[in-house]
Amino acid sequence: MSQITYKDAGVDIDAGQEAVKRIKNSVQSTFTKNVLTDIGSFGGCFQFPQDQYKNPVLVSSADGVGTKLKIAILSNKHNTVGQCLVNHCVNDILALGAQPLFFLDYFACGKLVVDVFENVVDGFSVACKENNCALIGGETAEMPDFYQFGDYDISGTIVGVVDKENLITNRKTSSGDILIGLPSTGLHTNGYSLARKVLLSHFDVEDFVDQLDNTLGDELLSVHKSYLPIVKDIIDKEWLTGISHITGGGIIGNTKRILQDGQELALDWSAWEWLPIFKLIQKLGNVPTADMRNSMNLGIGMILVVKPEGLQQLVTHLELKKEQFIKLGTIK
Repeated sequence: MSQITYKDAGVDIDAGQEAVKRIKNSVQSTFTKNVLTDIGSFGGCFQFPQDQYKNPVLVSSADGVGTKLKIAILSNKHNTVGQCLVNHCVNDILALGAQPLFFLDYFACGKLVVDVFENVVDGFSVACKENNCALIGGETAEMPDFYQFGDYDISGTIVGVVDKENLITNRKTSSGDILIGLPSTGLHTNGYSLARKVLLSHFDVEDFVDQLDNTLGDELLSVHKSYLPIVKDIIDKEWLTGISHITGGGIIGNTKRILQDGQELALDWSAWEWLPIFKLIQKLGNVPTADMRNSMNLGIGMILVVKPEGLQQLVTHLELKKEQFIKLGTIK
C-alpha cells in the first residue's frame, strides 16, 4: 500500500514553518515592553500596566473584514486587509473609550501561500504599530477542502483598557446633543457583498475608473481608518456623551445603539456629499437610497455625540488635528 503523508492530504508543515520565519521580524517590531513572550509560544503574555490606571476596565472585541477579502484576492494585493482588520477592532473598543493593549489574529486558508500570508501579517504589524498595540499572537490554519484554492479568511481579537470613570457607556446622551461626523476613507470593511455584485458586473478590479480617479481594486482596498489618534485625547471630556463606529448597519443602525430610550436621530442627510464610490454603486446598481443607508457608511466612519456647550472645544480640537468633520444633526 502506498504511503499518504500530511502534505499529500494538503497540509504543508514546512510551508507553515517558513511562514513563521518570514513574519518574525514584522511581528516583533510591534512588541512593547509589556510583552513577555516571543512568537511561537503557546500563548501570549502581557504584563498589565496597572500603575497607569486608577480603576482599569478591560475592553475586548473580535471581528473580520468580510468579503473585502475577495477584492484583495482578485487584485492579488494583500497588504491592506490586515490594516483594515486591526483598525476596525481599534475603532470598536474606542467607541467605549478604550485604547488597545494587544491584538491576536487568525488566518485560515485552503493551501498556505507564504507570500500572501506574509503580506497580510505585515498589514497587521503596520496598523498595530500605528495604534501602539502589540501583535501578541495568532493562529494559522491550513484547511484543504474547506476553502477553495487561493481563498483565505482573517479575523482578529483586540484587548484594550480604559479607566472606569472614562467608560463612554457610563454617559448618557441627551436631547439636543450634537452629532459630529468624521469622514471615512471609503467602504471601510462593510457593504462589500453589495459593492462586488454591482461593480464587478461592470469593471474588472484592475480597470481605471474615471469617476473614482483610481483603479477599482485600489479604491475598494482603501485602508479602514483608525480614529484613535483623533479621539484618544478627548475621551475624558464630560461633553463627549457618545461614540458610534459606523460599520454594518450604517449611520442609523449603529448610532441608535448608543441612544437612551425615547431618543432618535434628527439627521441632515444633505450635510455632506457622498464619496464617489458610493455614488457609483448606487447609480450602476440602481440601489435604493434606504438600502445604501442601511448597508454602508456613505463617507462617515465615526460619529461623536457632544453636548452643545462642548461643541466649540471639539471643533478646536479637530482643527488642531487637521481633521475634517461634518455636523450631521442632533438627538431628539
